[in-house]
Amino acid sequence: MHILQILPELNVGGVETGTVDFANYLVENGHKSVVISNGGRLVDKLEEQGSTHYTLPVHKKSLMTAWRMIEKVREIIHAEKIQIVHARSRVPAWIAYFACRKTRAMYITTCHGFYRHPWYSQVMGWSKLVIVPSEAIARHMIDTYHVPAERIRCIPRSVDMTRFEGIKRRKRKDGSFVVTILGRLTPLKGHPYFLQAMARVMRQVPHVKIWVIGDAPQKKPEYREELEKQAARLGLRNNIEFLGNRADVPQLLAQTDVLCFASTEPESFGRAIVEAQAAHVPVVATKVGGVLDIIEDGDTGYLVLPKDAAAMADKVLHIYQHPKEARRISEAAYTKVKENYTIDHMAGRTLKVYKEMLRMVNILVLKISAIGDVVLVTASLKAIRQKYPRAKIYCLVGTESRKILSNCPYLDGIIVYDHRGKERGYWPLWKLSRKLRGYRFDMAIDFQNNRKSHLLAFLSMARETYGFDNGKWSGLLTDPVPNDRPDLPAVAHQFQVLQELKINYDPDQRLELWPTKQDRQYVDAFFDEEWLGNARNIVGINIAASPKWGTKNWPPEYIAELCDKLAAKNVRVILTGSDRDRELAKYIQENAKSKPTVSAGKTDILQLAALIERCQVYITPDSAPLHVAAAVHTPVIALFGPTDSRRHVPPADQLAVYQRKVPCAPCYSGQCKIRTHDCMREIKPEHIFKKVMSLIS
Repeated sequence: MHILQILPELNVGGVETGTVDFANYLVENGHKSVVISNGGRLVDKLEEQGSTHYTLPVHKKSLMTAWRMIEKVREIIHAEKIQIVHARSRVPAWIAYFACRKTRAMYITTCHGFYRHPWYSQVMGWSKLVIVPSEAIARHMIDTYHVPAERIRCIPRSVDMTRFEGIKRRKRKDGSFVVTILGRLTPLKGHPYFLQAMARVMRQVPHVKIWVIGDAPQKKPEYREELEKQAARLGLRNNIEFLGNRADVPQLLAQTDVLCFASTEPESFGRAIVEAQAAHVPVVATKVGGVLDIIEDGDTGYLVLPKDAAAMADKVLHIYQHPKEARRISEAAYTKVKENYTIDHMAGRTLKVYKEMLRMVNILVLKISAIGDVVLVTASLKAIRQKYPRAKIYCLVGTESRKILSNCPYLDGIIVYDHRGKERGYWPLWKLSRKLRGYRFDMAIDFQNNRKSHLLAFLSMARETYGFDNGKWSGLLTDPVPNDRPDLPAVAHQFQVLQELKINYDPDQRLELWPTKQDRQYVDAFFDEEWLGNARNIVGINIAASPKWGTKNWPPEYIAELCDKLAAKNVRVILTGSDRDRELAKYIQENAKSKPTVSAGKTDILQLAALIERCQVYITPDSAPLHVAAAVHTPVIALFGPTDSRRHVPPADQLAVYQRKVPCAPCYSGQCKIRTHDCMREIKPEHIFKKVMSLIS
């Protein structure tokens, strides 16, 4: 794999050392290692080990600088053919996240601290998988940044055990006793409380030596001076040495009898503890954050409360007075380090996470519109699942069409958007986009293809977004597809988009619906109630399209006439429709001598599918039930007038289309402009009757 790590600097520190150690492991195991930072003392070592380093000001908390760095980092991603971009700090993470856009590289983070400022730090939780070094950080990311637990991978930091091999430990002689604290000189590390504890120790062990390893940040050199003054006030001047940053930490730890870890606030891990344990040094540490993952009190070290100098002094003196117990604890800690905190252990688990993430594909399909259009997308959903069998696939649908896909075996879930109700408007749209971003989609496939859906695809922050280049904000798509065949039937038209994903159209593609056992039982009960249970020949008729498409409807007197013709041949008829069609159904029933059964307003979409399954033939204008009939493989007669059947017929096993040639059709108008409705009135009942009988026979 080609791995890019990005962090602010490569100076001394746990994150920096871990980055260099991991980079070396990658090189030794045949991977390509690239690191971007602002430079530092560890760059030479990194490059000597075989990694490539780019020096960029990715540490600066400047919006303009970060903006400029995005394109530079993206260029490096392309040039080095990077597959994984691993961000280890917040400013580099913002740069890396947007740099990965328009590339094939995957973005991942390791959260090394208890981040404050949620808005600024939220980017650390934006990767599909989030690495944390301790359970404490995992809980912080879940509680503060709402990262789902299933997306978190806990991988403790590591220590290079080879640095401690072959170094002879000093044996305590003549009562000598060395206590060390290792880490940057910052208030977080609790040095003032450590010094207070050492003053207490010195009263009983006057010859104690105290080593302070580490230095203050370059911007705050005065903090070291403050600590030196405090040590002098406590009478430690002759016992303490401020050693600064050292490259010989293993050798110094070999001379140490106790390491103190005095942090006052939660730490993500505690690398100094693990290094001391690797050197067989017993540890006294404060109960903060990730320290609790490393030390079991009394077994692999000792724990005290933060800022409790007296308790820390007591534990240090206990180790001084009980050397055998100190050896037992240090050996147990060393064994735990070898089993859990080696570079091989950390790096191996990290590579597994990389491979897991490369296998993960999260796909969003957008189809927000009417019921019939959502039924039409089922063939595409099946094709996408066949192309990406391991992907997590979700479909964004409107409230009215949610049930259509509720049992779809090709989806991992549906996301409902009430765009005509309570989620109407820009603020609900933004809230929905935040929800979509939480899924960490790799690609979004927009079958809705309007301004709102293109905007949602963009705001989902999917790395790849597909849809038609139709002038409706299609510039927001990463991969707009030319809409040069609008004449194609709907399903074939959808595959024009899918061809960008190398998913080809098959003329044998069919629609699907998935009514449940309960849906079929409901229809059985309805049929028994209407004395249809034993009927041999049943024909369903959809009496109306949507209210805004009255021009699609077949005249109700024609429907009544057809009902009587069919009844004369012992064919039972069911009139289907929505709740708003009840009055129309009543009118047809009153004008038909045969009194057909009415189910209008008595079924939802999947119950309707189960009902149409029971029909020998189904008759419908150009509306959603046409697609439902095709999906349940019932022979269907489609009546077209104001719309073009070539564009709107679904793929079906048995489909008869009736469309009369009149000068004004197809007009695509909801109101007949010549007021005669000729396109539908020219389709005569006797023609449909003959076709029904031929299909039944």
